[in-house]
Amino acid sequence: MLPRCAFSVCHVLMLVLCLSAAEDFDWTKNDHGSFYYGTFPAGFSWGAGSSAYQTEGAWDKDGKGLSIWDVFSHKKGKIQQNETGDSSCEGYYKVKDDVSLMKELKLNHYRFSISWPRLLPTGIKSDHINEKGMQHYDQLIDHLLENKITPIVTLYHWDLPQVLQEKYGGWQNISMVNHFNEFANLCFERFGNRVKYWITFNNPWSVAVEGYETGEHAPGLKLRGTGAYRAAHHIIKAHAKVWHTYDTQWRAKQKGLVGISLSGDWGEPVDISNQKDIEAAERYVQFYLGWFATPIFHGDYPQVMKDFIGRKSVQQGLGTSRLPTFSPQEKSYIKGTCDFLGVGHFTTRYITQKNNPSSRSSSSYFSDRDLAELVDPRWPDPGSEWLYSVPWGFRRLLNFIKTQYGNPMIYVTENGVSEKMLCTELCDDWRIQYYKDYINEMLKAIKDGVNVKGYTAWSLLDKFEWDEGYSERFGLYYVDFRNKNKPRYPKASVQFYKRIISSNGFPNQREVENWRRKAVETCSSSNQLLAAATRKSKEHAELPKVWPVHDEV
Repeated sequence: MLPRCAFSVCHVLMLVLCLSAAEDFDWTKNDHGSFYYGTFPAGFSWGAGSSAYQTEGAWDKDGKGLSIWDVFSHKKGKIQQNETGDSSCEGYYKVKDDVSLMKELKLNHYRFSISWPRLLPTGIKSDHINEKGMQHYDQLIDHLLENKITPIVTLYHWDLPQVLQEKYGGWQNISMVNHFNEFANLCFERFGNRVKYWITFNNPWSVAVEGYETGEHAPGLKLRGTGAYRAAHHIIKAHAKVWHTYDTQWRAKQKGLVGISLSGDWGEPVDISNQKDIEAAERYVQFYLGWFATPIFHGDYPQVMKDFIGRKSVQQGLGTSRLPTFSPQEKSYIKGTCDFLGVGHFTTRYITQKNNPSSRSSSSYFSDRDLAELVDPRWPDPGSEWLYSVPWGFRRLLNFIKTQYGNPMIYVTENGVSEKMLCTELCDDWRIQYYKDYINEMLKAIKDGVNVKGYTAWSLLDKFEWDEGYSERFGLYYVDFRNKNKPRYPKASVQFYKRIISSNGFPNQREVENWRRKAVETCSSSNQLLAAATRKSKEHAELPKVWPVHDEV
């Protein structure tokens, strides 16, 4: 069992750069268990999120083109139970229903993504603009605004038009930069009079590593040691171009903001007396969040990535580093292209130094880092095998961002927890605990001086969870996927999160404990409703449809 770590000042100074100001976060404190009662700043924005492929369904309706996820999920053996997002939550048809759920929650904002192939079926504007797709997002945006809910819109949440993958190789090809910019510009033109918060990419780490290195996600390529770096390089350039397009063509008129949503787990050294572990922990965060954040804030990749990948490339007999380089002009073009930083965060790892071999055959993003990830068996793990509840890591990550990147404006764009339950259970006490603890660590980070402006619970609904299919549920609202109408049922966490929003934080211990008790009481009646509906529909159970499958060629 791993020890809870207590920091010494000198070790911490190595882990986090530039800690000199007295008001900075005290990394020596070990207050993992303490709870802080207090409220968030006035105007703090509370929200929930979703993405197009995970919730919309209607995969081939009203002129929508194929995305890489439509094609990938239809290949046998790629997704658990060969499930697909073909119908998912039927969110495409349930705009008003879902906005009424948000209103019930008292949300200030809703984060959703626009499906690129729903607007441009081939991905290319000059080929065809699908007006029915435009109308869908017009309706969603208008309905949110009518209900005083601010739309926060993600332009790319992983559903690249399949034509661009087949024709150009997707994010392996520099031409994606211009195609993406054209799509973004169309969105600014059509929706920018009402949308003031734009996110270019959601979690590009996943797009690059799982799409082009491990092949676990669409498009399913396994270009080990090179594919992830090339995809990330083009994504960073595409982000910068879209930011500049907005800045020069739309900002003065529309007065909106453009950011990016980066995901990052926190990495904590296993042994804080071991310099190698301390360096490995920083390397973990730099290869994850820093890979994208450092170019956007400082103009180039983290030095540690350049050093490690460069050295390993030489050892493998390569003439140049597998990590691409930015020209001086590109560095200055990319630097500063962020009006706010979206942060997706779920969990933490303990990190230790581990030397990986440098042979060409074994080269990969993971072996480049020379580290091993460990977990404490005492950490709760209610759902996803990768998602342990480690709330104190959230505060540390937020303070790391403050220190490294000049305290940017932050919106937490994803934070939440899943469950893997065969039976239906709406009394999600573990989710209440997760939200309570993680939101409280965010409140402590704001007290530390981190500039967090909003929080997005992930997610509003249960939905298609990529390669996990429907086996994991992140939603505040339970979706009955066996029923073709996909009815929604509130979990206990709905009531608890609603109280946090209404109180803008945690007023006092007695009140917060009362919220929890009431939330668990209300879910038992919802459980009875769901159980009755489940019995009724058991004979006619309809799981998410599976397209006729074929083996991968």
